[in-house]
Amino acid sequence: MKIDILTLFPEMVDCVMHTSVIGRAQQAGLIEINAVNIRDFTLDKHNRVDDTPYGGGKGMVMQADPLYRCHEHVTGGTHVHTVLMSAQGAPFCQNKARELLAHEHVILVCGHYEGIDQRFIDECVDEEISIGDFVLTGGEIPAMAVADAVCRMVPGVLAEEVCFTEESHWSGLLEYPQYTKPAIWHDRAVPDVLLSGHHANIETWRRKKSLERTKNDRPDLFAKFEPQDKRDRKLLQELEAESE
Repeated sequence: MKIDILTLFPEMVDCVMHTSVIGRAQQAGLIEINAVNIRDFTLDKHNRVDDTPYGGGKGMVMQADPLYRCHEHVTGGTHVHTVLMSAQGAPFCQNKARELLAHEHVILVCGHYEGIDQRFIDECVDEEISIGDFVLTGGEIPAMAVADAVCRMVPGVLAEEVCFTEESHWSGLLEYPQYTKPAIWHDRAVPDVLLSGHHANIETWRRKKSLERTKNDRPDLFAKFEPQDKRDRKLLQELEAESE
C-alpha cells in the first residue's frame, strides 16, 4: 500500500507517519507513506502557491498549477486514485477506508487557506472526503487520519486481523468495553464473566455489550444494524426487555 500526501507542510506529516505502529510498518516495508511538498513544484521564485480569489472575497486560494505539477510528478502521468481532504467532502467512515485499501496507490491532497482552484479538482481529483462537520486550518490532520485508518488494515501492520475486525465500526457496531489488571480499581470490579475463563460466555457478553453500547451511544448506527444470527436476535430481545 502506497500513499502520497501532497502538502505544504511535509515535516508535519513525516513527524506523525514515521512513529508508532505506522512508522514500524513503514520500516518493515509493509506500507509506504510519502509527504510531497507542493512548494517544490511552483515556478514562482518566492515559492508562492496561492493568490487572491477571482470575484473578490477574503483570504487566498491555492493555485492549480503547482498542485498539478506536484500531482503529475507523483503519478508519472498514469491514473492514481486521488482524494481531496475537504470540508465539502463525503463523511469518512470505516467502509470508505476499506474502499481506499483496495487501491494499491492513493494520493491525498491537503488544502489550505480558503480552498484550492476548482480547475485542479475537476481535472485531477476522484473524490472529496471530510472527517467531520467542522473546519481545520489545513488538510494534513484529516489526511493523516485517513492514512492511518487505511494502513492499519494492511496485512502485517497489526499483529492479527482480529485487532481491527472486532473494533468499533467494522461490523456497524461500537466495540464492547475493555478491562485489564487489577481486577478491582477504585472499588470498581471487572465483570465476573471476564474472569470466568468461559470463552463462549465471554463472547456472548461482549456481543451484547457491543449491541447495548451502540443502541445507547449511537442510535443512528443502531437503526441501520441488521441482526447477523439467532444469537443477535436473542440478545436484542434481552436488551429490549431490560429497557422496559
